[in-house]
Amino acid sequence: MDPRLQEVAAIAREAGDLLRSHFGEPQEIEFKGAVHLVTAMDLKSEDLILARLQASYPDYGILTEEGQGKTAEPLWVVDPLDGTNNYAHGYPCFCVSIALADRGKLILGAVYDPLRDELFSAERGGGTKMNGSPIRVSQIPSLNEALLATGFPYDKRESAENNLDHFARFALRTQGVRRGGAAALDLSYVAAGRLDGFWELKLSPWDVAAGALIVQEAGGRVTDFRDGGDILYGRETAASNGILHLAMLATLQEGLKSSSSPKRL
Repeated sequence: MDPRLQEVAAIAREAGDLLRSHFGEPQEIEFKGAVHLVTAMDLKSEDLILARLQASYPDYGILTEEGQGKTAEPLWVVDPLDGTNNYAHGYPCFCVSIALADRGKLILGAVYDPLRDELFSAERGGGTKMNGSPIRVSQIPSLNEALLATGFPYDKRESAENNLDHFARFALRTQGVRRGGAAALDLSYVAAGRLDGFWELKLSPWDVAAGALIVQEAGGRVTDFRDGGDILYGRETAASNGILHLAMLATLQEGLKSSSSPKRL
């Protein structure tokens, strides 16, 4: 194992323990938008993670959700609290996500769920593990048998590109669609075979970096909605067990064609 992954896993656990110790308490909240908020614990978790990473890797860059860090390569990509809305409301679905990328190529990643004490980790070419045991994606062969997950963008009230059309199509073609509220966990669950696929719009690098590599190293696929694109900096994310991928993309592209068609008066 890359020693950096061992250290990142330990840091993710430490930050997760901090979040867990204050979960369920009244939260100090600031709003960055109508449904986009940040808690004091986001910042405390980020401060902890950055202090550990900068102490061990002072020359590395850091990209974080709350805007701290510096530009350099290799680049740490950090979400100190994925699932902030859940955390603020006392809903038990959130995690810590840390990844390392080098010139856009994902190298390693860890996602830690402190409430279930589940650590998902992966390094390029080394497979994916959950609490030290190898995991693989599901073998579900069709959308009709699949359980998927998704999320909705923060500008869902202002933008027509809000995922509701895709959600409606998948809800009718699958066993079900879940909306957990933490993209890094959704991706990790695809890797573990708990979900068969995931899609979402307008995610940021810290939302997908660790989870995307975790899916890939577990045998799955991650692309944009057109079967390509930049996984780290793109604005569309489709992940699956691989078997379902083309069927998922076909369904997503129906929505893209519909939204681009001229409207009749």
